[in-house]
Amino acid sequence: MDGSSETLDTNYQSRLKVVTEGEWAGWNYYPGGDPFEDLAGTFYCRVDEAGARVSAFRAERKHMNGGMFMHGGCVMTFADFSLFWIARDVIEGGNSVTATFNCELVGTARIGDLVECRGEVVKAGRSMVFVRGLISNLSAGGEPVASFSSVLKKTKRT
Repeated sequence: MDGSSETLDTNYQSRLKVVTEGEWAGWNYYPGGDPFEDLAGTFYCRVDEAGARVSAFRAERKHMNGGMFMHGGCVMTFADFSLFWIARDVIEGGNSVTATFNCELVGTARIGDLVECRGEVVKAGRSMVFVRGLISNLSAGGEPVASFSSVLKKTKRT
């Protein structure tokens, strides 16, 4: 997706699709849901056996910086994708935007590594949702890559 207006559809949540084969079978993704994430991802998400919301992706060359380890901007883009997945139950049926975002980059990933995010809604208010998460490199034994916290602002439909 190139972000052109001819494919513009503002109903992001309706674009959730299930992967039916390959490494990501059983996971969901949002094709055409967010032009920037389409370029940065593909990022996947699911609800695990315990009911927790999880997101993940496999690191590729396009996710690396000049030193050939994961670019901080990629980590933060994945965190932003993940926080909306984590908060989906409390924002479903409405629009919301990232109002604040704090991130500590504490580790890295390399090409081929499996990167995962888990988190929680700390508090869901009438107009704001507070979320925190931890991104880990599962290929490196679950080593932390980043921790983040964010506030989502619920907005009116346009």
